[in-house]
Amino acid sequence: MSASSSRQGPGRTAARGPWRADLRRADGTRRRVIASFDDYADAEFAVDYLSDRGFPVERTAIIGRDLKLVEQVTGRLDNGRAALRGASGGAVTGALVGWIFGLFNWIAPLTTGLLLALYGLVFGAIVGALIGLLVHVLQGGRRDFASVSAMRPERFELLVDDEVADEATRLLEQAQTGGGRTPPAT
Repeated sequence: MSASSSRQGPGRTAARGPWRADLRRADGTRRRVIASFDDYADAEFAVDYLSDRGFPVERTAIIGRDLKLVEQVTGRLDNGRAALRGASGGAVTGALVGWIFGLFNWIAPLTTGLLLALYGLVFGAIVGALIGLLVHVLQGGRRDFASVSAMRPERFELLVDDEVADEATRLLEQAQTGGGRTPPAT
């Protein structure tokens, strides 16, 4: 019985989760998939529901499956923006390094630290802008956009220790059939 065939629909709990010998806790305890959800909020809601009914939730885990990389393009990247991005990264690094070196002055660590942090910020911004611009120019237009990447799972499975899996399944089935009062959505 596969995980996808045991689902009753999107975001629904499985009547009987599939046994998987490879799903174990660090201490060797066997675990069973009792439900599969399309988004994290539904899986979190199920654990909250179990917690509200006194279930030992420390014996559960939410596992993200079928990871995918999502890259959101945030805009064009021209020479000016490449230099600005490099300057901001260099400024932060320079200020941090300058502040740390300033703390080694035993006579006036606060004033020396702040002054060196300021010098480091300026120097780091200049060096960072030059490096950011140089790297962008050397790429020759191959990547003229800025983006943010994130890993996202396709589905979330609720795993429960074998000894208490039947109780968790019963409680979640009760919620599906309307036999139990569901906690308010947050």
